[in-house]
Amino acid sequence: MLEAVYALSHSKNLDDFRKGVSLIVAPGLNIMYGDAKGNIAWNTSGKLYKLDNAVNPNFILNGTNGIDDKKEFLDFSKNPHAINPSWNYVYSANNQPEAVDGYLYPGYYLPQDRAKRISGLLEQKNDWTKEDVGQMMNDNISNGATDIVRNLIPTLELKSLSANENQALSILKKWNGSNNLKDIAPTIYNKWIYDYLKNTFRDELGEANFKMLLSTHIIKQVIASQSKNENSIWWDDKDTKNKIETRTEILNKSFHQAISGLENQLGKDVNSWTWDKVHTLEHQHPLGKVALLRRFFNVGPFKASGSNEVINNLMFDFTDSGKYSVKAGPSTRRIIDFSDIENSMSILPTGQSGNPFSKHYNDQAEMYNSGKFRKMKLNKEEIIKTSTKLVFAPK
Repeated sequence: MLEAVYALSHSKNLDDFRKGVSLIVAPGLNIMYGDAKGNIAWNTSGKLYKLDNAVNPNFILNGTNGIDDKKEFLDFSKNPHAINPSWNYVYSANNQPEAVDGYLYPGYYLPQDRAKRISGLLEQKNDWTKEDVGQMMNDNISNGATDIVRNLIPTLELKSLSANENQALSILKKWNGSNNLKDIAPTIYNKWIYDYLKNTFRDELGEANFKMLLSTHIIKQVIASQSKNENSIWWDDKDTKNKIETRTEILNKSFHQAISGLENQLGKDVNSWTWDKVHTLEHQHPLGKVALLRRFFNVGPFKASGSNEVINNLMFDFTDSGKYSVKAGPSTRRIIDFSDIENSMSILPTGQSGNPFSKHYNDQAEMYNSGKFRKMKLNKEEIIKTSTKLVFAPK
């Protein structure tokens, strides 16, 4: 790995770069490239292999039959990559890459939502500015969520809906997929999704295993496909005897539960069910788990826009409470114009210092949460003029 890092940091051209990537046996990473001559590329690292066609890598494999553990290691040239693609940009959103020689590499991928949103925005124009890129980094729209809503709505039995349920349905029908602070639709959507998942899987898995499932990326892949599968055996509630539930029954039951739950949680006024009341961000320090120390070490909480699988990917687990505490998100946002390096911009979630008593411990948190950036100091004279200087002297 050290040899790979050295090779990458001393690369003179695209060939040198790819040789450096080839030295990384693991982990599998998507590594981006750009140079002064206008070349762009991305390449996966890792020593990849193919299993026998009869082997399903999603299950525990049999190490005794001589088949499940038989691997065909592939040459690095077969690793998924793109070099100066015709569409003129490269990106990564932890999505499934295109097939290589007809083979889709299995992996722990995320849904295509962010990837499709990124490519959809990039294809709209060719005159991108730093400000445009900053706006895209803070984009909160999920086209995947609106697709799911369109699949769910036709299952609802309209005659059985209350006034609040009808209002909630109307809001979902008009939703463009945004997850901004004052949006109401994401609050309704995520509560409905949670109840649909609970009523679908909890009876088979049990409470503990269901909660474990919710904490994985697998559930994100399941939401859309399961919601469309009329014949899935998961719809049947094992706790009811002499009755087999259908997709329509479970989705209607879940919608009623979702609206009732929101009424109990946020009140009877649907217009007050805004996203900022349920989606919050708090940067937690290990010592902040002690209640007395929380306000000294933790940063926040903040009302947060964003959501799961949008470009502003502020992720959360589904819970019965209807509150969504952000558990992960962008560790930094950075915009670099290679024709104007000294005016690059960045932002960190909290601050540059890990010392809670430093003014730089949390001085970027408000800006990060509101989608702003700060100028990166890359010019020596500017750094000297505007910064403090710490000198370590021998005793």
